[in-house]
Amino acid sequence: MPAPANPVQQAAMTDFIRGLPKAELHLHIEGSLEPELMLELARRNGISLPYQSIEEIRRAYAFTNLQSFLDIYYRGAGVLVHERDFYDMTWAYLKRAQADGVRHVELFFDPQTHTDRGIAFETVVTGIDRALQDGREQLGMSSGLILCFLRHLSATAAMETLEQALPFKDKLIAVGLDSSEVGHPPEKFAEVFDRARREGFLTVAHAGEEGPPEYIWGALDVLKVSRIDHGVRCVEDPRLVQRLRAGRVPLTVCPLSNVKLCVFSCLEEHNLKHLLNLGLCATVNSDDPAYFGGYITDNLVAVQQALSLDRESISQLARNAFEAAFLSREQKQTYLDELEQYLSTYSAFGPR
Repeated sequence: MPAPANPVQQAAMTDFIRGLPKAELHLHIEGSLEPELMLELARRNGISLPYQSIEEIRRAYAFTNLQSFLDIYYRGAGVLVHERDFYDMTWAYLKRAQADGVRHVELFFDPQTHTDRGIAFETVVTGIDRALQDGREQLGMSSGLILCFLRHLSATAAMETLEQALPFKDKLIAVGLDSSEVGHPPEKFAEVFDRARREGFLTVAHAGEEGPPEYIWGALDVLKVSRIDHGVRCVEDPRLVQRLRAGRVPLTVCPLSNVKLCVFSCLEEHNLKHLLNLGLCATVNSDDPAYFGGYITDNLVAVQQALSLDRESISQLARNAFEAAFLSREQKQTYLDELEQYLSTYSAFGPR
């Protein structure tokens, strides 16, 4: 099916994407902190920011690489102090996600970003978890929380963070690995991931965004991850592609993020369509939507237009995400059934 070529068709495709039931598997909750809430929390907590207006904050979102983004990201996270702040940030994301058709979300949080500032681990996780509970009860959105270790810090610091997390195991589903990728291979964190798995956590890791395909191999073989976050550089290694395809290993791809951080120069050059054509379990996610210019629907619409993805490709991305989610077989099937019911109501570019 050819991609829509006129405004009417494109509007219908955008409506189709917006209403599509979705799962989001790669979302850093601190990266959903919009400038308006950032300024509100700064005022509420008496914190001085180097920005005087929303417009000034947005102008600062001109990144040349991952590290230039992280510098601003960590500064913005500094306004989060009290349990209420973490709740408000998470609740704001959940309401936005519901409007985007998200039925299930598995979000990352970076406790070290906060505990290193003297914020108690309990404050962080309780604020986020309360919002997720309210999301289940009030929005009908299922969710899971993934603790990410900051890979630019030491493995010892990661182990200390894991120890802090153990009393809150009931609130967490997995551990992950994020922050500066280059120079911090997965092998650095082998011991802490071994401990996490013994404690019953699932594992994921950022790999193959700025780092080479070898980091994906390390995440699979050393950290024994269930999913690869990003993973777009896997195509540089045909043997790795075969491994990912044979094992149906999900890739949580973030198109707007990849362009914003200069992994690809433009969306038209993104390899998402190629990943799908290779038979890989690629999904689309928003990463840090407040910083990268869009939430999950924005990402799907943008990449659909740039790569001329047809309705079946978009539908496959949605299926992949539910299949890749850390849900029971029964929960997955419920969402997949909802997705198929939605698809059955549509003709080529609009409801029947």
